[in-house]
This record gives sequence, C-alpha cells and structure tokens, in this order.
Amino acid sequence: MTSKKGHSLRIESEIDKNRCEGNWKKVIELAEHLKELYPSSECLAYLLSGEGRLESFLEQSPPIDANISKAKAGLIEAKKNLVLAANDKDKHAVVVLDAHLLLGKLHYAMGMYDEALNNYQQAELHTLTEKQLPSRSLRIVAESYAVKGLCLEKQLPNLKSKYKIADWHDQIIKCFEMAGDLTLVYLQEQDKVTMQLQNGSGSYSPQPNVTNTTKNIGPTLENALLRAPLLQLQAGKTQAAINRYRGILSAVESTATQSLRLTLTRQMAEVLLRGVSGSLYKPPDAPPDIIGTSTINRRLNHHGVNITTNGASESPWKPKKYIGPNLFVPKNENEETILLLLISEAMAVRDAVLSQSPEFKDARLRAFENATAVYDLLTLAVVRWHQVELLYESFERAMKFSHEEVHVWMQYALCLINLGRYSQAHSVLEVVARLSPQKVMPCLLSARLCYEHLNLIKEGIEWSQKALQRETASPQGLQSRCHLYIGIGNSIMAANTNIKQDKINYTTTAFDFFHKAQQCDPNDHLAEYYLAHEYGMNRQINEAMVHVKISLNLRAEHTPSLHLLTLLLSAHKQYSDALHLINSVLEEYPDNLSFHYVKAHLELQSLGGDEALLTIKHMLLLWRHLYEDQTNIDCNEQQSERRSETRSVFQLYTSEMSDKDSSSMHAHSLAASRIEQALSEVASSLSSFTPKPGPQRAWLLQLQIWLLLTEVFLVLDKPDNAILSLQEAANIFPMSYDIMYTKGLLHEYKAEYSEAKQCYQNAVSINPCHIKSLQHLVKKYIYINIYNFCEFIE
Repeated sequence: MTSKKGHSLRIESEIDKNRCEGNWKKVIELAEHLKELYPSSECLAYLLSGEGRLESFLEQSPPIDANISKAKAGLIEAKKNLVLAANDKDKHAVVVLDAHLLLGKLHYAMGMYDEALNNYQQAELHTLTEKQLPSRSLRIVAESYAVKGLCLEKQLPNLKSKYKIADWHDQIIKCFEMAGDLTLVYLQEQDKVTMQLQNGSGSYSPQPNVTNTTKNIGPTLENALLRAPLLQLQAGKTQAAINRYRGILSAVESTATQSLRLTLTRQMAEVLLRGVSGSLYKPPDAPPDIIGTSTINRRLNHHGVNITTNGASESPWKPKKYIGPNLFVPKNENEETILLLLISEAMAVRDAVLSQSPEFKDARLRAFENATAVYDLLTLAVVRWHQVELLYESFERAMKFSHEEVHVWMQYALCLINLGRYSQAHSVLEVVARLSPQKVMPCLLSARLCYEHLNLIKEGIEWSQKALQRETASPQGLQSRCHLYIGIGNSIMAANTNIKQDKINYTTTAFDFFHKAQQCDPNDHLAEYYLAHEYGMNRQINEAMVHVKISLNLRAEHTPSLHLLTLLLSAHKQYSDALHLINSVLEEYPDNLSFHYVKAHLELQSLGGDEALLTIKHMLLLWRHLYEDQTNIDCNEQQSERRSETRSVFQLYTSEMSDKDSSSMHAHSLAASRIEQALSEVASSLSSFTPKPGPQRAWLLQLQIWLLLTEVFLVLDKPDNAILSLQEAANIFPMSYDIMYTKGLLHEYKAEYSEAKQCYQNAVSINPCHIKSLQHLVKKYIYINIYNFCEFIE
C-alpha cells in the first residue's frame, strides 16, 4: 500500500514538473498513465489531458481573432476533457476550479466570450482568496483575470447609465491589474527558482527547468500588463495610469519582463511629456525602508539595492518591489521623464542588433525602431532643459547600431551643432547628405556651418548650389533659402577679396541670388534683410533703407533688421532718429547688449561722453547679470548664447552672434579670431597669462565693452582712465587685434605716432580686413610722407 502511494506521489511530482516546464506532450502521456493506474484520479487525469491539449494548441496558434475558426476545430478534444473534469463537483473542488478557469481560456480562444465569462462566474473568480499558490496555479489565475478582462472588452454592454458604464470600465481595469500583479509574482517566483538552482541552494526536489517559461509569457499576459494603464488613460484617469506604470516598473525585474519594460518606460515617459506638468504632477511616494531576506535580496544587497515583500501585511498576490536607501526617487516630472528615458535607452542599446546579415534584418529593424522612438522622446525631454551633452552621449552609443540610418545621423549632427562641435558636425552632415541624396536641408546646414563657423566660404557656396540642384529636382519648398544661401556666400567672398574685378563679380552674383530669393518668396523677411545689407555694404544707403523697412514690415521683431536700420540712419547722420529707435527697441529687449553698444556710440556722437559713460556702466552691470555665473562653471558656447532669449546679433567690429534665422556675414572675423587664439596660446606658454574660464564669447563681449569705454575716456580727455580700462581688456584677450587698434588710438592721443603706427600694423597683421586700423594706418603714413604705401593700402 505504501509502495503504491509513493508511486502515485512520484507520478504527480513528475506531472507538476512537466506542467511548470510547459512540456505538454509529456503531461498528456502522464495523465493517461495516471488514469490507467489510478481510476480514482480520473477527474485529475481529464484536467491534465485537457490542459495539455489546450496549451499545446495555443503555443502554435495564439488566442487571436484570426485563429478563432482554427481553435473551434482544434480544441474539441481539449474541451471534452475539461468539461468532464469540471462536472465532477463532488470529489475534487480544486480540480473543478482549475477546469472552469481553463475552460474560460479555451472559450476565449474559440471566440465564445459569453461562455468564457460564464465559466469564470461558475469558478467564482472574483471571490478567490489571495493566498500563496503553486507556480502553475499562479499562472492559471493570472491568465483567467486577463482573459476575463479581454472578454468584457469584447462584449460591449447595452448600458445607458454612465455610472454603470464607468463601473464596467473599472471592472475591466481591475481584471487587468490583478492579472498584471499575478504575472509579476509568477515571474518573480520563476526567477527565484532559477537563482536557487544556479546557487545550488534549497532542499532537493524535482525542480522545473524555467528557461522556456521565462523567455515568453505569452500574448495574453503581456496584453494584461500593457492594457491597464492604457485603459486608465482612455478613461481620462492620467494619475491612475501613472501610478499603475510606477507600480509595474518598481517591481523587481524578472527575466521575462525585460523587453516589456522598454515599452512601459517609453509609454510612461510619453504620458509625462504630453499630459502632466506643473501642479498636475504628483511625485512618487518614497518606498518604506524595509530590507528583504530572500536569496534575491542578498544578491541585490551586494550591489547596494534592497528588496522587500512590501511588508508582512501585504497580499501574496502583490509583486515584490525594489526598496532601500540607495534608490533614486524623482522630485518632479522632468527628473522622472529623463530617468525613464535613460532607462529605456539603456535597454534599447542592450537589445540592439549589430549584425548586418540579411537573416537578422527584421530583428534589427524592430530593435532600431524601438531605439529611435526612445531617442526622439529623449531629445524632446532634454533639449528644453539645455542638457544637450546628455543627448550627445546617447547618440554616441547609438552610432554603433545606426549604420546608414539617416534619422539618427541627422539628430547626431544637430546635437553636435548645438554643442559647438562644428567640424565634427560638418563631417556628420556630409554622411547625412550622402544617405539622403534628395534632401535639401543637410546641404543647407552644411553651408551654414561653412559660412558661420568654419570659414570655408567656397565650400559653403558649393553646398548651397548642391541644395539648389536637389530642390530643383525634387521641390521641398526651400528654393528661396537655396538662393539666399548662395547669395550670402558670394556676399562674404565680395567682402573678403581685395581684387576689384573679383569683388564686382561676387557682388553682382550676390545681388542676383538675393533678388531670386525675393522673387521665390516675396514674404521672406530674410531676403529683404540681406538685400538691404548688401546695398549698405556697397554704400547704396537709400536702397538699403527701402529693403530693410520692407523686412521690418514682414517681421517687425527681427532684431538684425532693427540693428541695420539704426546703422543706416546713423550713416545718414540722423543720429537723433537712430537714438530714438534704439531706445524704443531697448524697451522691448532690455538685455540686448548689441543695441546698448550702438546706443553708446550714438550718445558719444550726439549727446557727449557723459551719457555714453552711463550706458557703458549699464552694459557692464548687464554683462554681469547675464554671464558672470557662466564664467564660474563648465558652460559651452551654445549655452552662453542661449543665456538671454531677447539678445540678438552682437554686431561689433569683430564678431557677430547670429540669431536663429540670420547667418553671419563676417567670415573674416572667423579667420582673425583663429589667429588671435593661436597668438594667445603662444602668449600663455611664454608668460603667466591664462585664458579666462567659461565660454569665450562671454569674455569677448566684456572685452568689447572695455574697449568702448577706453575710446570714450579718450574723447573725454581722461587718458589715465583709458589706460586702466584698456588694461582690463588686455587681461581678457591680450592678442586681440581690437586691443592693438585701441592701443594705437591711445598712442595717437599722446602724439606717439611711431608707436601708434606699429600698433595699427599689428592689428592689420592679425586681421587684414579691419577697416579702422587700415584707415588710421593710412593717416600715419600720410603724416610721415609715405604716399606710395598709402596708395598700395587703398
């Protein structure tokens, strides 16, 4: 008798082992063997046989609408066995319960949703006690809740009361939430068993091989995990959806949920970006400081993370969650969004397929699409907070699996431009242009880099012409911009060349393309602005006035046009009108150093040096307010430019900060600044001079303010003060050609003409196009009767 009982236990143990492993063919064989040897276990045998046939079928044909007709034909035998097991209500209550739960799943696969709900009603699924269950039973109950929720969704009720409809929605959500929690508990138990086997711990018993069960939890349970928060969102319960996402993501990760976590973190980040901000956001609660004692806990504690079972009073149907002092808890929606996206990015990079073999094409494409979705969201999240360096690091990692993927390369190029890494950005844009042979924008971006930052004017013109060719072949609404960029390139070449005929040719070409840009888009303020600029450069002041006014009519807030109009008024000797315009603009843009600079010059010309001194004092205070904090931290040039959103171009004699839609036309300043930088590096190696910390553009602005102050002091006959302010400028950038020029003014004021001539020569050596140095140098040569050299300079 004892031997017979022991044999029965061994068979049941073998059955449990194969059920957990999903070895359904073996389960069916053991069920038939059990029924033959032990007729009293016939009910259990029917359950096992029906379960084995059902699960075997669903592994090959998942329970989706397309497989309903196939399921109706293929599950007849499974249904017969499960019905026989469910009808034995007197002897085996547990078997009957499982039979009804499996019948619900079977009827759902066959598209018989009412019958499925009836099975769950008979099983009294909603009244089950939350207690510890075996691994297989956990999965059956989890799938039952998931299937019940899916059936309720399929069977739309004929309800007129909005309260009853709301209750119906809540019931569906509750089913999916229960299914999701049970799924996580089930998977955590599977991982726990795996870890015990790997560590060789635990008492000996036939343990299932859980490798297969953790690879795929099946579409039903995956759907349950994903559906609950989505239904909350559809019902307008954003906070409930966020709490559900947090609940799932804070659960201890299991092997089978790794791919799902990528989807969940991305979805939650989308919700936070789209629907939550400011007072609507509620930060997650800090977890209680409870330390778990399981094997998983001890292993994670080694890495500084603790796990709890959520307290002794927590339901066994709730998953274990991470907890401990080393956990990061976001304080606002931005922290949480970026945290989620960084986690998503880490998982996307981990899942990336590096092989370019054709057999991996689908997997590679799927992984790449997941990654790009994360990168797009990450871009939206971090750019608004100017954390572009973080985005750059992410794109650096993306490069290894983005072979010839133009979208990622384009984003990478834009990121590099934003960080001020222009040479590298130009190289990346060349790749983008090659990968997208019809796109115009990469060519225009390359041209702009060549004009503004790389001093590659001819190459910029070539890129602009290439853009025009692409626009002509495949119109993209950028024809006006293509003509404009070609015109800008020729305008810069005209300004830089010293040969008269070449200058005329470049100027004529620039005018032609600016007019073409104007004809292609008569409402483009930039075409009018650059026409006005070119007329002004060629001393055609009246024509320039006409076009700059048209530009301002098209876009009244375009600060470069306002700046140009001020300069044109001053060229007409209309100083009072120019000063009135400057004061009006400064009411709108009070922190615009460019207009303050022009204002000081106009005041010096029309009102006297005392008024100009007050303006310069205000400029120094304004610089301190805008830039001083940046000089004490690691801040790149682009962040410096964004410090004031109401700034425009700082169009001084040496540099120009381009606004968002106006390209720089002072390429000679780029070459001169490079010479200055090289000379400063030599000076720093030969002396105690060290470059100022922080973005150099900010220091360059302060340098120009000090030099302006020096000129004002000379006008006011205060040479001692002029020397002090000039020394302040020299402390910032000793090898600037502007400093050389201003030193020449100081020597000229003191009638030290030989020294003045030497300073002007030094300035011209650094920047041969510096007009004021050339003018004063001519005067000095005339003074010392070197007329032939004056003619050469002219």
